[in-house]
Amino acid sequence: MFANFLDFVLDGKKPALTEGRLPSGVKWTWLGDGIVRFEPEAAVLQSVVASAGIHGDETAPIEILSMLVADIASGKAALKSRVLVIFGNIDAMRASCRYRDDDLNRLFNGRYLELAASHEAPRAAELENVTRAFFAEVEVDTDADAASTHAKWHIDMHTAIRPSVFEQFALLPYTGEPLSRVMFDWLQDAGLSAVLLHKEKSNTFTHFTAEQAGALACTLELGKVRAFGHNDLSRFAASDASLRRLIAGLAPIARSNPTLKVFTVVGQIDKQSEAFKLHVAGDVANFTPFARGTVLAEDGDYTYEVLRDEERIVFPNPTVKPGLRAGLMVIDTTEETFDSL
Repeated sequence: MFANFLDFVLDGKKPALTEGRLPSGVKWTWLGDGIVRFEPEAAVLQSVVASAGIHGDETAPIEILSMLVADIASGKAALKSRVLVIFGNIDAMRASCRYRDDDLNRLFNGRYLELAASHEAPRAAELENVTRAFFAEVEVDTDADAASTHAKWHIDMHTAIRPSVFEQFALLPYTGEPLSRVMFDWLQDAGLSAVLLHKEKSNTFTHFTAEQAGALACTLELGKVRAFGHNDLSRFAASDASLRRLIAGLAPIARSNPTLKVFTVVGQIDKQSEAFKLHVAGDVANFTPFARGTVLAEDGDYTYEVLRDEERIVFPNPTVKPGLRAGLMVIDTTEETFDSL
């Protein structure tokens, strides 16, 4: 089962037993399709949710996570943390599509209740329940140094639809809490080029775990959408290694010359109807800059015009359903962000 977790899940198989113990002493528990919990015998340092496949066609992180499961099972990956592994939208993974009815990553914080007939609604409810229960069992060490550690983590791994000026970047959900130095240290250890800071609440998986469970949560964007078996996973070795250090309870490797660029969301392009027009070419990369006065989108009386000297676009996508975002606009806030940590 664990030697090739991805194939086991895609084939719709279920283990004969729902829990067991590995030769290393690690206890495993099957909690649902593509959901397994690992718990070490020794004292637990922290609890980590590692998820991929929330969008079914984002295959590189799914393959990375499958290999991590195999290495936990074999003992190759050291484990000093409770780990909850999640493959998200399994039906979409099987169909090699982003989602069946609705974007699963827009259905958390109870929004699935508004779309009860959606194919993805039951899965959103299941993932909320299983992560809420996982984090509810965490015993927080009040004597721990909060500046250097954290009891709860959620690393949600994705890939972007378009190419990007920064090939590997992260997004942090908005909770109203101060930014975490330990999270930024981990992101730099993961070899990321940029991080995007949200300034409003949303219905993403990481926002749910951050707000509802108090987890340090981030969304990783690792490369570009490709079919299973067509990813060069060596390009994401730094993120993989950093995740492995995290679950092993090891500190991030300090970077002598950090290169992490920080961007903050300053606007959102909304698709209001099927008349929506996005004036951005199909091959424009994420983080492409636009100058003041540029009209990027029109939809009836609605327009989005760049109001600052420079704004960069992220996730431009005119094919989303009406009512959803068709792009984010961000500005560089690197220096002020690091000064605040």
